[in-house]
Amino acid sequence: MSRNDLFAALAASLILSAGIAKAQEQPAVQAPVKESVAPPVQAPADQAPRATIAPVTQAPAAQAPAAGQEPSASLALPHDLSPWGMFMNADIVVKAVMVGLAFASLVTWTIWLAKSLEVFGGKLRARRAADAIGNAATLMQARRELGHSGGPGALLVRAAEEERALSAGALDHASGDGLKERVASRLSRIEAAASRRMSRGTGLLATIGSTAPFVGLFGTVWGIMNAFIGISQAQTTNLAVVAPGIAEALLATAMGLVAAIPAVVIYNVFARSIAGYRQILADASAGVERLVSRDLDFRTVPPATAMAAE
Repeated sequence: MSRNDLFAALAASLILSAGIAKAQEQPAVQAPVKESVAPPVQAPADQAPRATIAPVTQAPAAQAPAAGQEPSASLALPHDLSPWGMFMNADIVVKAVMVGLAFASLVTWTIWLAKSLEVFGGKLRARRAADAIGNAATLMQARRELGHSGGPGALLVRAAEEERALSAGALDHASGDGLKERVASRLSRIEAAASRRMSRGTGLLATIGSTAPFVGLFGTVWGIMNAFIGISQAQTTNLAVVAPGIAEALLATAMGLVAAIPAVVIYNVFARSIAGYRQILADASAGVERLVSRDLDFRTVPPATAMAAE
């Protein structure tokens, strides 16, 4: 064999061995690539569902207690939040306060109706009596004008006539100053009695007007105290749980104001009306005193002149 053939055979063997080696190296290189690339691609794919599933599984667990507490809180609330519903769901002490205030309000309006009629009728009779006394020239004429009518005005005239009749024997040897003093004393007592009778019942209005707000405030304080006790027992500050109890408590204060405000206004109206009634009686009393003084003066003049004056 020649040298050239030897080199050619050696080159062919080298090429063949290089091709075989290259063919064997390609699987070895690709296998690690598949093993190294596959885990990073699968790892995020495994972790992503876990990250997205975790909040979904935790959210119902956090909402479960709240969903379980709301039915119990809603069952404890009154279904009717009207004034009557709040009254029915209030504490027994608050109910007692509300009933008392409602009764006080009823008393206030009853007194208003009764005293309005009484004051109106009394002022009308007193004004008629005062006009009759002012237009009369003598005490006897005033008595004839009033006749047997009732009221303090007619009583003033009759009292003056009775006192003059009782003092008729003393007038022959004494002046009429004593008779005037006695008549004035009797008239003042009649005025005072009529004023007390007309003022009867107004003191109750003053009591209701001054105490009703404080009674309502007591009911509110008691109701709010019970509301806070209920809040501590429920261990929640939800407004739906707190509001009904506070509303029931504030209803007591509202009723206290409803009872007190009309009582104060009506009392002030009656105070002015009774003051006017007393003034009319004072005018009638002054007219009776003038008639008594005029009759005493007629006793000192001649009979003919006295008869002409009558």
